[in-house]
Amino acid sequence: MKLSKFKKIFKKYWHFIVIVLLAMVFFIGASAYNFYTQDFSDNNSYIKWASPDESANYVFAKLYGQENKITIRENYNLSVNDIMHPRSFRSDLGALKPVSFLGIILIYGKIVNFTTYKILPFLTPFFASLGIIFFYLLIKKLFGKTNALVSAFLLAVFPVYIYFSVRGMFHNVLFVVFLITGLYYSVIAVQKTKKNTKYFTFSFKTINYSGLIYASLAGIFLGLAIIARASELIWLGPLLIVLWLFNIKKLDLNKLLLIIAFLALAVTPALYYNQILYSSPYLGGYSEMNQSIINIKNASTNLITSGFKDKPIHAAEQVSKIKNSVLFFGLNPKQSLKMFYYYFIEMFPYLFYLGVLGLLVFFIRFRKIKYKHAVFILSLALVSVILIFYYGSWEFFDNPDKASHTIGNSYTRYWLPIYLGVIPFASLFIIRFSRAISLLIKKKSDEERSGFLSFITSRKFCANSIIIILVIIISFISLNFLLTGSDEGLIYLAGRQQAAKQEFNRVIKLTESNAVIITQHHDKLFFPERKVIVGLFDDKNMIGKYAEMAKLLPVYYYNFTFPEKDFNYLNDRRLKEFGLGIRDVERITNDFTLYKIFIAENKSK
Repeated sequence: MKLSKFKKIFKKYWHFIVIVLLAMVFFIGASAYNFYTQDFSDNNSYIKWASPDESANYVFAKLYGQENKITIRENYNLSVNDIMHPRSFRSDLGALKPVSFLGIILIYGKIVNFTTYKILPFLTPFFASLGIIFFYLLIKKLFGKTNALVSAFLLAVFPVYIYFSVRGMFHNVLFVVFLITGLYYSVIAVQKTKKNTKYFTFSFKTINYSGLIYASLAGIFLGLAIIARASELIWLGPLLIVLWLFNIKKLDLNKLLLIIAFLALAVTPALYYNQILYSSPYLGGYSEMNQSIINIKNASTNLITSGFKDKPIHAAEQVSKIKNSVLFFGLNPKQSLKMFYYYFIEMFPYLFYLGVLGLLVFFIRFRKIKYKHAVFILSLALVSVILIFYYGSWEFFDNPDKASHTIGNSYTRYWLPIYLGVIPFASLFIIRFSRAISLLIKKKSDEERSGFLSFITSRKFCANSIIIILVIIISFISLNFLLTGSDEGLIYLAGRQQAAKQEFNRVIKLTESNAVIITQHHDKLFFPERKVIVGLFDDKNMIGKYAEMAKLLPVYYYNFTFPEKDFNYLNDRRLKEFGLGIRDVERITNDFTLYKIFIAENKSK
């Protein structure tokens, strides 16, 4: 290839080339954390996660990839009423199942089937890096390539996007990436519609085959987004309906049917395994969500069959049941706005205020607002209202310190779509601000019009330089917050991960391979190498089951070290009542001790 031709290609596609390089750097950076904190050696493999949800998704994705199964048989549970399982698992008559959405398990498990389980910690960083590319492509279609370029950089350094790419067995980033990709192909499918095509007509002459391909891809990726995190249908459903209504003339019947068909095809595997695991295609592992779905189904049926016609009071009751089932977190506007302040305005002020200023700039130039921009703003408003008041009405305490507002709390990952929707407006303000400043600089330098000085004072050079400087400043602020901005920053998380590895190795060495460990928070650490029960000694029914288990298997207790008086109380009264005793095995850390539970010789009558 001649140099001149290469320059021509680079000049035409340099934005996209930069985005691809950015995505590669993102993947390397996001993968570095797990490469450093996990152990992939065959002899001493240690791949553990910081939350029960991540651990469950990892265990089942690995199992599905290696054995094509999504259940783990634990026959001892038949003797103790299914109490032996970690959090984010459920046990049904000795069968351990995921309490989760199956999408990430099925998708990642299938990839493992063709590769190796060691790739699992790097799959979400990989998909997230692709998400940056598709985010650029989507924003380019809506706001232009300059905005798209800046927006892609803002996304690539956004703390929440990186954080939950690193913590790669959560569903949220995978869901967002599939959604962005599906929306991008939907936009192209709409643009590929031929003009003057009637909605309910069909002719081979009017078919735009590339448009049908894009519609099929849109359906597949929207379906994958749904199975990755089905609970997001609470806002994704209304969003897709709104987008369809505003593009009803452009999205002809052929494309609409293809989107629906391929969406159904993509969700079919999850429906199939839901039927196998939970005896219904639309029920899952979450008991509360299942009950809500059943209540909505029953109330809707009652409403349709008899509610409106004969019994107005009965109809009101059914509508109330539907509302309460949909809003099973409740509806607390004051709490919602408070959480929005903590987890957006206070946590990411630069994005919030830049986004607000960008919206103001947008509305000031309202005569230049295009139809697609109005639809985007309306969609963002709809999604934001639902997400803020739906999830904000509930208090999530992922961090043990309930007064702490950290990046790892659930609000940040639930509100990822809001953050991403604001990014193009923050980008818009950065671009407009840079151009305004560059115009002032140019006016002051009009007298100097020669050589290098003329170049560096040109409006384009000044504007681009200011944009680069602002993006670098935002990147520094974002990455600093990501690493050390809260006690769940990645540096602190990596330190705790290394400490947990030492705990794991010592406890595994001190316990038998068939041992049961009763613990409150370390279930995610010891399973599946050891059987686990999430529990304490505050429930007599549970202690009775511990006694049954102690007759069958070695039983240990791992938790905070008991003061001497509490230790004596357990041996002299609490456990003695059930014919059990407890002795310390070894103090593992400054705070935690491993205890052995044994059958005592004399049982108190």
